[in-house]
Amino acid sequence: MTISSDTTPAADAAPGLLAPDADARADAWQEPAPTALLVLADGTVIEGFGIGARGAAVGEVCFNTAMTGYQEILTDPSYAGQIVTFTFPHIGNVGVNDEDIETVNMAAASGVRGCVVRDEVTAPSNHRATRRFDAWLAARGIIGISGVDTRALTALIREKGMPNALIAHDPDGRFDLADLKRQAAAWGGLEGLDLAKDVTHGQTFNWDETTWTLGEGYGRLTDPQHHVVVIDYGIKRNILRLLADQGCKLTVLPATATAEEVLAHAPDGVFLSNGPGDPAATGDYAVPMIREIVARDIPTFGICLGHQMLGIALGGKTEKMHQGHHGANHPVMDHTTGKVEITSMNHGFAVDAASLPDSVEQTHVSLFDGSNCGLRLKEKPVFSVQYHPEASPGPRDSHYLFTRFVNLIRARKGQEAVAER
Repeated sequence: MTISSDTTPAADAAPGLLAPDADARADAWQEPAPTALLVLADGTVIEGFGIGARGAAVGEVCFNTAMTGYQEILTDPSYAGQIVTFTFPHIGNVGVNDEDIETVNMAAASGVRGCVVRDEVTAPSNHRATRRFDAWLAARGIIGISGVDTRALTALIREKGMPNALIAHDPDGRFDLADLKRQAAAWGGLEGLDLAKDVTHGQTFNWDETTWTLGEGYGRLTDPQHHVVVIDYGIKRNILRLLADQGCKLTVLPATATAEEVLAHAPDGVFLSNGPGDPAATGDYAVPMIREIVARDIPTFGICLGHQMLGIALGGKTEKMHQGHHGANHPVMDHTTGKVEITSMNHGFAVDAASLPDSVEQTHVSLFDGSNCGLRLKEKPVFSVQYHPEASPGPRDSHYLFTRFVNLIRARKGQEAVAER
């Protein structure tokens, strides 16, 4: 099956001109040749028009339903190894800027392998924009394809699951289709891949930047109350900012940090970050560290990949999802409060709730499919959630979790808790 892009006939660009004869009229309506392809592992070829970087890359195709925040999505290290299909058609219309980048490790190559969009990229129309979206993609080495029927591609993913694929861009439209199909079919996929080592910062560093305010930009933490060690499996900047907003001095360690290295900083709490890849693979080195931290009764908070590896460390298992959860409109029930929050998600693996031991309580559940979205240890100050509570991009319903984490630290210090917000 080939899914071809819908393109505007050339004659429409000059409605006042009439073709002098039938042959000229046929030429005027000829569809432009594709300059980009998305080749699925099963041989499906999707044609479109290239944007961003030139070349080819393999990855797993997912779809994201968020209507805003494409720059944050494409700089989220959790998307390493994936090709993101945006279901919202107008991607790139507000341009990009340097303030909305979520990647901490700017020295690393962009983790995302490519992006798929419906409409042609237009000039930016936002006062914060400093660059066109397509030029920014090229500068970051991200291959894009536009003019794709993203609804059809999304329906295909929902029916068959997230396919492995190759995305290619050549402005001259020259493709060795047989070779591209071979490469797409040969790629092994995300299962078994440890990608956290590729996106982690690699060096220990401190963080004191707080959240952004219109007209003022980002602030600085001046009076830290607590010391938190953050394990960087692919941390996003706004997660660090929200922790700093809570009065936390932050020491960020690489993904491969050992328990001894964490404990050497005498932390009040430990944060396990988001990240890409298969949690079972990353867990080879991360899970032993997490188990030791949990055994020390140190307040611990994990999200996304950190949540999954905490689940493994506590005796549970993870599983690959059919289509994953990617978007900013996912409803989750918090069983500890009875409230429903709308969350931002990005994950293709999930904790199998049935595999968790009796010492672990399931705290959050997806209202889309009932999958596990949170857990806590009944007898220790340890909890985690599957989604991204920092809202970059997405709703701010889940900001209370950062206060919940710091309240565990306060309790350990004998301090009074504050209201979750």
